[in-house]
Amino acid sequence: MHRSFPVLIALSVFSLILVLSSRVDALYGPSSPVVQLSPSNFKSKVLNSNGVVLVEFFAPWCGHCQGLTPTWEKAATVLKGVATVAALDADAHKSLAQEYGIRGFPTIKVFVPGKPPVDYQGARDVKPIAEFALQQIKALLKERLNGKATGGSNEKSESTASLELNSRNFDELVLKSKELWIVEFFAPWCGHCKKLAPEWKKAANNLKGKVKLGHVDCDAEKSLMSRFNVQGFPTILVFGADKDSPFPYEGARSALAIESFALEQLETNISPPEVTELTTPDVMEEKCGSAAICFVAFLPDILDSKAEGRNKYLEMMLSVAEKFKRSPYSYVWAAAGKQPDLEKHVGVGGYGYPALVALNVKKGAYAPLRSAFEGEQIIEFVKEAGRGGKGNLPLESTPVIAKTEPWDGKDGEILEEDEFSLEDLMGEEVASKDEL
Repeated sequence: MHRSFPVLIALSVFSLILVLSSRVDALYGPSSPVVQLSPSNFKSKVLNSNGVVLVEFFAPWCGHCQGLTPTWEKAATVLKGVATVAALDADAHKSLAQEYGIRGFPTIKVFVPGKPPVDYQGARDVKPIAEFALQQIKALLKERLNGKATGGSNEKSESTASLELNSRNFDELVLKSKELWIVEFFAPWCGHCKKLAPEWKKAANNLKGKVKLGHVDCDAEKSLMSRFNVQGFPTILVFGADKDSPFPYEGARSALAIESFALEQLETNISPPEVTELTTPDVMEEKCGSAAICFVAFLPDILDSKAEGRNKYLEMMLSVAEKFKRSPYSYVWAAAGKQPDLEKHVGVGGYGYPALVALNVKKGAYAPLRSAFEGEQIIEFVKEAGRGGKGNLPLESTPVIAKTEPWDGKDGEILEEDEFSLEDLMGEEVASKDEL
């Protein structure tokens, strides 16, 4: 009898655990008015909701959570059609709970569209819970009456210079680009991502025109998340000169820190400036098609300048390109007469060579350099073009770019012609005159 008594106690305890387990596993059954949340529906049910949502973060083994269950279900019934009452098993979905800093159970957070969630710290009774919900609803209605539009609470929907990237445009915009890209991989339900959002927006707007910032919603783009081995949120990857080897940004998550880092990277990742000979339509498309301004130099014929003179012109243009290397400009050149249709469109040729024009293909406009083709004048011309230019002229149509042989870097050769006599030139007419 005495030996079997401990066994009976153990069996009783085990039975009690089973009973309790069966109870807590079903805190909110299928017929419960409480909306049951998971990472798969958190965005649609909470973050993208247009109304107020009350979320209980609970653990099934938590006694206080079990005690709150009937009150929470009654609150869901009372607030039905007015506010959403939901619950998330934080024990089963630890990562999602951690994103919202959940350290104890139950924790109740109230989500209002367009705002970060707030903690409910009042009494755990139906009336104070419902009253707190109504306070949030009144504040929301007041904002809407005052004309403040509110939508889902995902800050990424706000206007920002950060570009939305997905599996359809990522390769084209990022991997094929020669520009520096810094990309945030985030999840809409991620608390740290929500804290980063305003800083990311500010950094993107301040870096506009210098460094490209983008963002990827990993809930919607799991293929990109897997492709770049994103393990947590937010993950920020830097796509520099070597796009095949992005590396993580591990600095502070403030706009100032991100901006400073980006500008430092710009120094090391920026491509060296170049002045490219315009020999094919492809060169025109690559260099001038997407550039904010394309500076086209028309240099004298090689017989006029020789290699030494042409190289001096190119070195001058290269030094200008170096000075403005952070600006989205490109520089190309063509020898006199090699691109006749382009010369005709931009009015070059009549006043001699060298000549220089600022060309904006997108806007269909150009402006000629009206001063001397010298370093200081060209620098001022580039600055003026960057400010919008003066005396811009319309490019009436798209010029035809001829395919030409690239310059071999040597002096030009004068073609020797065969000697001929006056008789060869004039034929019999000269002979008949001689006879007279």
